[in-house]
Amino acid sequence: MSEDSGDSGGGASAEGMGTAVKTGMAVGGLGCLMSPVAMTVAISSVFVIGGFGVLFAPLIALILFFGGGGGGGDGGADAPDPDRIAGIIQGDGSGEFDPKSVPEGMADPITEAGALCPDIGPVVIAAQIDQESGFRSDKTGPDGEQGVSQLPPDVFTRLGKDDDDNGKTSALDAADSILAQGRFMCELADQLRPLVSAEPLGDLLSLTLAAYDAGPDAVREAGRVPRTNASQQYVLAVRAKFAIYEGAVPASPPAQDTEGQ
Repeated sequence: MSEDSGDSGGGASAEGMGTAVKTGMAVGGLGCLMSPVAMTVAISSVFVIGGFGVLFAPLIALILFFGGGGGGGDGGADAPDPDRIAGIIQGDGSGEFDPKSVPEGMADPITEAGALCPDIGPVVIAAQIDQESGFRSDKTGPDGEQGVSQLPPDVFTRLGKDDDDNGKTSALDAADSILAQGRFMCELADQLRPLVSAEPLGDLLSLTLAAYDAGPDAVREAGRVPRTNASQQYVLAVRAKFAIYEGAVPASPPAQDTEGQ
């Protein structure tokens, strides 16, 4: 991982903002034909290239562009609301979860996992699953991570339970994986609370997301979200997906679980 030399901490110039938007469009390529997942990859790249602060504005513009805002046969009646999107992205992920935004059978465990502690809501859990696996129960990661939540094997061994009551505890069972994810996120939030600050991405949720991706030791050592493209892109890509799972940006069609296929 390389250090993020673009971390400005205090915003960007108008010229830098325009460059960031153009970069995002170039990364996006196919414009409004892109899927929401590809859209968020472009968005996270804009943040890392351009810095933080005022770049919330180009981020929202990209969501509206790739989400088809203003287009369609209804004269834009269903266009994403930029003010709502801004609040969701910058918020704590505690908004109302849209169960129709996730594959069939996953809404209940996501809702349950998002009720385990006040710091982590179901919108956060759903956005993380999208980022980690695209809702694929059969996914295996490079270090042995399995299932929709892609937890490290040692973490799942410690926190996994037979949450779907099928007589076995397995990371390949969506409910077992998702509830273990919720327990781990709550655990990380408790551990990282002392590091909360007023700097960009210094909030508890951003720190917790970074720890889920890079490990809590990396966040404690940095004293913040690590200054790497990988960590900052992960946090921002998950945050950008909040709008999908609160129903502010359409997910058409939602990602599908491939377990048993």
